[in-house]
Amino acid sequence: MNDDLGLFADPDARHDERARGKSDAAARRAKRRRKRTILWVVVALVLTGGGVGAYYGYRTLSGIGSYDDFAGAGETDVVVEVKDGDLVSSIATTLYDQGVVASARAFTEAGAEDARVTAIQPGFYLMKTKMSGAAAVTRMVDPAAKVVPLEVKGGNVLHDITALDGSITKGILSMLSDASCVELDGAKKCVTPQELRDAAENADPAALGIPDWALADVTGAPKENRLEGFIVPGLYHLKPGANAAELLKSVIATSLTRLQGYGIPSGSGKTGFRPYEVLVVASLVEKEGLTKDFGKIARVIYNRLAVGQLLELDSTVNYKLDRPRITTDDEDRQRSGPYNTYSAGVRGLTPTPIGSPGREAITAAINPEAGAWLYFVKCNKDGTTCFNNTFPEHNAAVDKARAEGVF
Repeated sequence: MNDDLGLFADPDARHDERARGKSDAAARRAKRRRKRTILWVVVALVLTGGGVGAYYGYRTLSGIGSYDDFAGAGETDVVVEVKDGDLVSSIATTLYDQGVVASARAFTEAGAEDARVTAIQPGFYLMKTKMSGAAAVTRMVDPAAKVVPLEVKGGNVLHDITALDGSITKGILSMLSDASCVELDGAKKCVTPQELRDAAENADPAALGIPDWALADVTGAPKENRLEGFIVPGLYHLKPGANAAELLKSVIATSLTRLQGYGIPSGSGKTGFRPYEVLVVASLVEKEGLTKDFGKIARVIYNRLAVGQLLELDSTVNYKLDRPRITTDDEDRQRSGPYNTYSAGVRGLTPTPIGSPGREAITAAINPEAGAWLYFVKCNKDGTTCFNNTFPEHNAAVDKARAEGVF
């Protein structure tokens, strides 16, 4: 018989069921209270001690059990990336995902008492698969495990430069080649300078990450110079094993983030020039004087452009001559080409930047000092520049500098 209403049920049985129901409900409520207590303790730990403290607090309170761990120093080489902002728990998860450790906890447990673990910096690290947590910690905090980043300085150029004595200063592409080298399982691998040049000159600029605001200029520029200026000063973490195009795309992406922070393209409009043109101006400023004079040098460049005067900058001539010289002679200035700003055929800016401009040079190009100067020359042995409004004043400053052996 159907007894949905419970009319014929045993009263004692119903009493027992209600009692059990109340007991189960009470147990569930107690369990929820315990979970809420743990949660609030974790929140308190986050607020007072950070994410790492919260992790260990939760582990202790929730009674997490044992964890997997490999034995030994590992087997095959593998590259692991630590990203900017990664916590210890994030690094541990990455190591687990790439087969370095048997569990994330194996790493966090092994590094719990090592303060160096919380100071691991962004970059790429050479690790091994199937390492014990302790071995992984030891290797991660060893400076030798980190892939040495590429360092670009203000004024560096893409190509190598040969000095008068025949010595060679490596350009960005050669430095990028050196920084790409890594030894994995006994085999050393490098991307060659030629492979990087081929990618820089022939790969689709958009595929390399050149932004829309510069795409037309880069496409129309001389092939060997078209990426100049797009790798600004700073450190670049390179992924070992990446090919030439991937390396260039990676460093350009990092560089563009820096450029945005410096005001290109957002701050370029106030100058009356396009973002790419401001980048070119900044590269000229970087090459032409000391940081303290950048604002005035930028103003001279803009003043000359405003009146249609030739820029007449030795740095642009020497850029194509691949020489680290400050001055030029008559023979140099008679050479033709789009970078010879002494030539009557070159009015305006060069087709591309002539090097890597840093933050200060870009700031000067966006916010030049106010003034009517049209001329400048290095007039002191410490590199300080003198600025003048007229050509006779400029010539007098040049004669004085030569007489004092400045150049």
